[in-house]
Parts: sequence; structure tokens; C-alpha cells
Amino acid sequence: MRRYALVTGGSRGIGRAIALRLASNGIPVVINYQSNVEAALAVKSEIESAGGEAELLPFDVGNLNEVESAIDKWESAHSEDYIAYLINNAGIRRDGMMFMMGNDDWHDVLNTSLNGFFYVTRKLITKMMMRKHGGRVVNMASFSGVEGVAGQTNYSAAKAALIGATKALAKEVAPRGVTVNAVAPGFIESDMTRDLNEEELKQTIPMRRFGKAEEVASLVAYLVSDESSYITGEVININGGL
Repeated sequence: MRRYALVTGGSRGIGRAIALRLASNGIPVVINYQSNVEAALAVKSEIESAGGEAELLPFDVGNLNEVESAIDKWESAHSEDYIAYLINNAGIRRDGMMFMMGNDDWHDVLNTSLNGFFYVTRKLITKMMMRKHGGRVVNMASFSGVEGVAGQTNYSAAKAALIGATKALAKEVAPRGVTVNAVAPGFIESDMTRDLNEEELKQTIPMRRFGKAEEVASLVAYLVSDESSYITGEVININGGL
């Protein structure tokens, strides 16, 4: 029985870095993406060129039918294996002041980060992790969900809810050997922060720099390892002292 890792939103940014890092640690990786097949194939190729294993699993995390169908299909093709490590990384930003925010900007952000977490995690915990008596769930939260950021009411709400869900779920599944933790990055160099004023924002960070996706990936790799087996229900900030 082989243990796989599923990284949602694994085709770019932090998700890409996590997929590469886990594969380098010998874990076969399932790369989820929604539409950018070229980027996903590039990550898969990079992993395989380095001697790792990877496969693609396209679906929209915010679409229940797609989630159910894709995971059922994967399980049918891997009857002797299971997804033991889940990294809920998929997320989007639709920034704007709340009084000017459209309904779609609110619902789309919450649907991807929060409903996506619910659909994917419920499916894998029920069908695989609890049945196999073991697993790791790492949820990608954010500084925005810990402290709140003006102009990100939707994103802050989604990530704060994800933090609460992390703590509650950790208590539910701990007796079955499943740990659930959250990582809360600050400003990390990625596609999601490309439109921000880096020079200005660096002045608010004690370390005076943005973090690297690889630094977040290192923390995630620790949280899915055996060395972290007594850590659950935690939210770990990685933000340069912000």
C-alpha cells in the first residue's frame, strides 16, 4: 500500500513548491489543477526529471460533483493505494473594499477556499484516511485570516473560517491517527502577490523581505512527516515576524 499526497492548486506558486518538495522526499504526488494544464504538466515533468513520481488530477475544488467524480476515479485506478497526505492549497483573491464588493467576489473566494476544503477533505477523510487509520491534512490559511487585512474582507473571512475548521476537525479525527494543521503565510513571492507593491510592503515586515514558496513548502513537508505526529490543531505562521 502506497501513500500519496494530493496538492490542490498544485500547478503554480506555493502549491507547485509543495508538490516539488514532497516528491523530493519520496512521496508520490497528485497534482490538482482547474484549467492550466500546461503549468500542471510542467510541474509533473519537473518532478519526474528529478526522479520523483507525479500524476495530474484536474477538478474544481469548489464543485462538489467534480470533486466526488475525480477522487472516485483516482481510487478505482489505485485500489491498493490511498491518499494519506492532503494539502488544501487552492485559493483565489478578489480584493476590494467591502462596501464596493460584488456578490460574486464574495462567494467565489469563499467557495474555493472554504467549500473546496470541505468537499475535498470530507471525501478523503471518509473514504481513505480514517479507514486506513492515518493521514495528514495541511490547510493553507493566511496572515489575512489571522489578523484581518483591509480590502480582503472576503479572503480574510474564508481563511479565518478555515482556521476554525482546522481546530475543530483536528479534535474529531485525532483518535483515528489523522492530524490536521494550518499554515498561515504572510507575503510570499508568488502569482497571488505579483500585483502587490512589494517595496512598500517590505517595510512592514521585520525581516524586510517577502518569503519564498520553498520556505512554506519546507514547513508543509515537516507537517506531513512522521516527526510531526504529535502536532495537530495548530496554526503555524510563516511571515517574517509580521
